[in-house]
Amino acid sequence: MMKIHDISLTVAPGMVVWPGDPAVELYRVAKIEEGANANVSHMHLGVHTGTHVDAPYHFLNDGSKVETLALDALIGPAQVVAVDETVNLLDAAVLQAAGIAEGIERVLFKTRNSRYWQRGEAVFQTDFVAIPADGAAYLVERGIRLVGVDYLSVAPFKNSRPTHEILLKAGMVLLEGVDLSEVSAGFYDLYCLPMKLLGSDGAPARTVLIEK
Repeated sequence: MMKIHDISLTVAPGMVVWPGDPAVELYRVAKIEEGANANVSHMHLGVHTGTHVDAPYHFLNDGSKVETLALDALIGPAQVVAVDETVNLLDAAVLQAAGIAEGIERVLFKTRNSRYWQRGEAVFQTDFVAIPADGAAYLVERGIRLVGVDYLSVAPFKNSRPTHEILLKAGMVLLEGVDLSEVSAGFYDLYCLPMKLLGSDGAPARTVLIEK
């Protein structure tokens, strides 16, 4: 029997969001117990809430939108790479030594960030592990098509543009906010399906890993 790991964060009011992004609202506007024919809920959130993907348009004004992302980049073999908890930046030197397999096109990094999800941290953490510009350039050189990180941004806090521009200009899909706290390093099949939002710079994505 195949084992499926749901690495998506649960979207709920009160969950941590990027500073300045809309808080999550999720509530019923029609209730059976109040005489409605069915329960109907209202949802209000930013497109970069929880587990989500970035489209090039997020940082490139002439970039492609989320509904055009290639499905063959979002689905396929992937490697989860565990990084030592003493690492604060996934720079080129760290990535060169991380053991990314030759020929792999989708890589997800498990860092000390995963402990934030494990502990249920509801306060935004500014010191999360991320990828600086030289690390981004290294991933492009390696031919990576999708990179996943275990906090809400692939780039360091307050220095987001260089990393995003390098990766998005190369056509890479950025998968942010994955929960790898219960996932071991290794090889999996990734299924990442963002909402098909017209003209959007990103979208929440239900994302799973299936053990090979």
